[in-house]
Amino acid sequence: MKTAVVYYTFGGSTKREAERLAGELGADICRVSEVKNRNLLTSFIPGSFQAMKQKATPIRPLSLDLLAYERLIIGCPLWANYPAPAFNSIVKLLPPGKEVEVFICSGSGDSSKSEPKTKELISRQGCRVVSYRDVKTNTPPGKIKE
Repeated sequence: MKTAVVYYTFGGSTKREAERLAGELGADICRVSEVKNRNLLTSFIPGSFQAMKQKATPIRPLSLDLLAYERLIIGCPLWANYPAPAFNSIVKLLPPGKEVEVFICSGSGDSSKSEPKTKELISRQGCRVVSYRDVKTNTPPGKIKE
């Protein structure tokens, strides 16, 4: 099954997990970048509110054609117990009929509060969530340098 790992990272923890998964699975990998770069302040104040409201943020065009893959693995950091806004932008690009796996990275939180809404967001795109997991990085935000 042709697989792609599509991820957004802020501090680097999600990047490490995405690279590990892609390597293990022999999957293609695509890093998502926001059009406007964030700093620690802009990510956790307005970014947290955007995350809680499941708002999308403008992202740069992807380097992969998602239609070419049967399975898509999407990852991002956890902000205010919700996936970062760039995650919502990725979901909007999902072609219907895809199997989707989700991984959410955080230093200490968990996404159980937002999991049902996140799965619903993906389902509304006509995709099926086959796996959803939290990845504990034990790294405080802003401590990782890429």
